[in-house]
Amino acid sequence: MSLEAYLNPDFTFGKKIIFLILTFALLGACMGILFLFGKIYGKRYDLRCREDYIKEDFEVRLQKLFEMIISGTCVMSFSTAYVVINHVYELVETGKAVNLTQLEQFLVSTWTDGKDFVLLFLICFSCVLNSVLDSFIIPLKILKAEEKATMRMLGMFFAIVTLMYLNMIGDESQYGPVMIYYFGLMIGRFVYFDASFKDFIANMKKVAQNSPIFLMYIIFTFILVVVGFKVEFFLERNYYIVGIFHTQLFMILAIFVVYWIGRICSKKQIKNYSLE
Repeated sequence: MSLEAYLNPDFTFGKKIIFLILTFALLGACMGILFLFGKIYGKRYDLRCREDYIKEDFEVRLQKLFEMIISGTCVMSFSTAYVVINHVYELVETGKAVNLTQLEQFLVSTWTDGKDFVLLFLICFSCVLNSVLDSFIIPLKILKAEEKATMRMLGMFFAIVTLMYLNMIGDESQYGPVMIYYFGLMIGRFVYFDASFKDFIANMKKVAQNSPIFLMYIIFTFILVVVGFKVEFFLERNYYIVGIFHTQLFMILAIFVVYWIGRICSKKQIKNYSLE
């Protein structure tokens, strides 16, 4: 009944270091591609301001990727929590789980009596977690509020695509209620009660403009997940979505390290420049 039951005991600390190194390597490849984007688009500018443009463009694109990873992780945390709680509930209902603690009994009864309210609480918690991560732990200050909102929406779309795929390949859990919540949130983002057709088109343009970063995020996650299951760092019997969420945590750790190393190096560079 514990959380450890959904993890692989053979995924030792040494193997986690190897997987983290792979995560850093793929993140480095993504950063290189984003820098090349800036170089290509920077050719439109005069040589005097091209370097500044490339640097600024790279930082914005990189923070967009970071925001999408943060958003995707938070959304997947909600999905994973649903799967785990629902699985525990089914074990209790079928009599496979016995000798429950008082806390476990309370959680099971709460899930039985107020499943929809629990789901609503979890999705609100994931939204709060998203704000804490991108405002305090990995503060993405370069991005505007609208840009963050767009990346969060794409992170939600990533979760929908993932859940649809898991349903298609026959993962053992039912993701219908979760997908309904996500679809409702996305529809609310695109079509709110006082929105005009012009607003809808503007939102679609923002999504299209950021689709390359979205595709990069999908490929980044896909490679890590495939490797994780192929080398049995993650176990199929513990649900694919748990392995995907575990992968997201490694990605969060990687961007946390990269972000703060970048901040420290930037401050040292400014300090040295001022001394000169």
